[in-house]
Amino acid sequence: MNAGLQVFVQLSVNGIAVGAIYALVALGIVLIYKATEVLNFAHGDLLVVSAFSAWSLITVAGLPFWAAMLITVAITSLLAFGLDALVIRRIAGQPQFAGVMLTIALAFMLRGLVSMVFGPEARNYATPWSGHNTTIAGIAIGNLQLMILAVALAVTAAFFVFFRSTRLGVAMQAASQNQLAAYLNGIRVKRVNSLVWALAGATSAVAGVLLAPITLVDLTLWFVTLKALAALVLGGFGSIPGAILGGLLIGLIEQYAGVYMPDGSKDIIAYLVLIAVLIVRPRGLLGEAHGKRV
Repeated sequence: MNAGLQVFVQLSVNGIAVGAIYALVALGIVLIYKATEVLNFAHGDLLVVSAFSAWSLITVAGLPFWAAMLITVAITSLLAFGLDALVIRRIAGQPQFAGVMLTIALAFMLRGLVSMVFGPEARNYATPWSGHNTTIAGIAIGNLQLMILAVALAVTAAFFVFFRSTRLGVAMQAASQNQLAAYLNGIRVKRVNSLVWALAGATSAVAGVLLAPITLVDLTLWFVTLKALAALVLGGFGSIPGAILGGLLIGLIEQYAGVYMPDGSKDIIAYLVLIAVLIVRPRGLLGEAHGKRV
């Protein structure tokens, strides 16, 4: 295999690994939006909370990686459940703008609390796969990237089974499509919505725990929300398959832009894609058209 092809394959693997994290974050955002019609701008800050929680459990408490991940998922899920049950639920029926402003306020609050508890300094933690590579067809692939792909695939498969084969998953789908009809059929819509928030919190926790070793445990991790929003627009806002596809594509496009395009392109390419999609195909790749005749 020539050097150019090796670079391309390596970039593709890295792009899919990073894109899988974008997809997990986008998945959490779209779950909340479909259930409650709230665009949760605090989702990235749940990721920040999960990254710092994992760091403290691994480096301070000395817990194994998987134990720290499970505890972090539980903490973040409970936090997300509480945010909906105690705060978001109070603005039910209000204009969507109220929900946007409330989640922005919650985002700053969570970020400030993390800074107060842990300090603003960036840090890192090791995983069992950090610094280890696996050679496939002559190409060295980081074991951490392979683990990210495996976990993302497992989470996606678990969601598919959950929504198709469990009563709670079917109830969540029913509530997201028509809350009044779901309520009249005996579904406790408010409790289901809070559970959707908890589920979204779990996806942000998994993404945060896996992303932090690649970047850093830092307050700026919330920026991944902006990449996830670009992925949602690309894949089709409101579409769960679109969120996954969009995340993977944004990850790949970023990696290719970092090598094959001028310096600095990697930092802005996701937003250029977002603008182009909004102009050319506003509903995204897998989204449904919602146009109106005028």
